Amino acid sequence: MLGSLANYRTAIKSKFYPHRDTLPSFGHGMAGILAGWTVSFIAAPVEHVKARLQIQYNAKGSKAGVKYSGPIDCTRKLVFTPSHISKSQKLTSRGKKLSNHGIRGLYHGLGATMLFRTFFFFWWSSYDIITRQLEQKTNMTPMLVNFWAGGLSANLFWLFSYPSDVIKQRIMTDSLENRRFKNWREAAVAVGRQNGVRGYWRGFMPCIMRAFPANAVALVAFEGVMRHLP
Repeated sequence: MLGSLANYRTAIKSKFYPHRDTLPSFGHGMAGILAGWTVSFIAAPVEHVKARLQIQYNAKGSKAGVKYSGPIDCTRKLVFTPSHISKSQKLTSRGKKLSNHGIRGLYHGLGATMLFRTFFFFWWSSYDIITRQLEQKTNMTPMLVNFWAGGLSANLFWLFSYPSDVIKQRIMTDSLENRRFKNWREAAVAVGRQNGVRGYWRGFMPCIMRAFPANAVALVAFEGVMRHLP
């Protein structure tokens, strides 16, 4: 994701801001959106498989209802076999051949993933703003600036985006055969109806506590590499 972000930053600056020395914060935000959309095509299938495995293993240690033996088995079943059909069942009750989910099954939730990553605008625009403020108003080293800007901007990102991530997970764990949600809006309404406002923020504290150190360190490494590139 960071590699595509750097490329989009360069492309946006050369296209829209060729006479400026630096890319403005809005440009950083737009680069973040484009990078988020790009990485969604890689992340969506992985997150889909992870979400289904997490749901089945949350059954308090019980093996009842376990459909997948692991990520490879889950991927195979999402693509090739409807999960409610056994290998011996080749035909439906009407004698018609069953169709596989195909790549669409694996990419179920791609739209929700791209919507979630649209919030990267807040991450990378705020990262630029915080970085500029720390450079101008403190005597921090570049490494410390990257650390604090990376951690704080990641927290801002999750503050804005977390409800959309909850809804994305709900869509990804929906049945592919008997879907409860026809679109993102129906999934969003279902979360609120079942759990109220708190439902959109379930699990937020562990997420936000992990986000700061993980992303702060990642940005220190990324910016350190970028500074040493020709």
